[in-house]
Amino acid sequence: MRFAGTETYVATDDLKVAVNAAIVLERPLLVKGEPGTGKTVLAEEIARALKAPLITWHIKSTTKAAQGLYEYDAVSRLRDSQLGDPRVSDIANYIRRGKLWEAFTADQRPVLLIDEIDKADIEFPNDLLLELDRMEFHVYETGETVRAVRRPIVVITSNNEKELPDAFLRRCFFHYIKFPDAETMRAIVEVHYPGIKRELVANAMNIFFGIREAPGLKKKPSTSELLDWLKLLVSEDIPPETLKEHDQRKLLPVLYGALLKNEQDVSLFEKLAFLSRRER
Repeated sequence: MRFAGTETYVATDDLKVAVNAAIVLERPLLVKGEPGTGKTVLAEEIARALKAPLITWHIKSTTKAAQGLYEYDAVSRLRDSQLGDPRVSDIANYIRRGKLWEAFTADQRPVLLIDEIDKADIEFPNDLLLELDRMEFHVYETGETVRAVRRPIVVITSNNEKELPDAFLRRCFFHYIKFPDAETMRAIVEVHYPGIKRELVANAMNIFFGIREAPGLKKKPSTSELLDWLKLLVSEDIPPETLKEHDQRKLLPVLYGALLKNEQDVSLFEKLAFLSRRER
């Protein structure tokens, strides 16, 4: 069981090594990187390549670790008892299985994606240590212990918004997805838009990387935003020459709303354009 990328996902050699090492060690793969660098898609492609079911747990700021195990719906049970519902005699009817429970009891070894773990409270990763180590947990309401039939392939993503506890990091295999260089980016574009004009891609990428290097930029455009921009350029039939004439350091690019996502960055490029006109 080895991951070698897919026809729709360009995986660098070091990323392939990291994925396969985590599978062999049976440790969670912790993937960090800028938003939009394909961390979530990686888990989806691992599942597709290995023909494994994908179980996704999207983490929010209010998510608690216990929700990944199970939730006991005491309110519904109380309401049903008042209505005389016969189901109240079996407490298991009010236990809602979480994503870890699903992964532990899956018929086939699944890929479990814990997406954007850094959104949760700082204690969230620590609260999962025992369950990820032993691959089991106790259901206090029913007295049963849920054990993993087969250890799932766990992929954990983080946008690096906050530091994760050392005790949690020790249990993971870590990989940082670097922002793609020009060669890798061209390969990614070709995968998504086969046959796209090379001159259009070359000119667009010059502008794209120029924007990313602009000093004072609050949010750098991501890979996914470049792909969206290229899709728009093709849809609107923008000639490659239009992009070639653009000075990315001074002017707003055509259809810039796909790349610049806040008013501060738009204002920055408008000021650069104004200064450029004054210098002429």
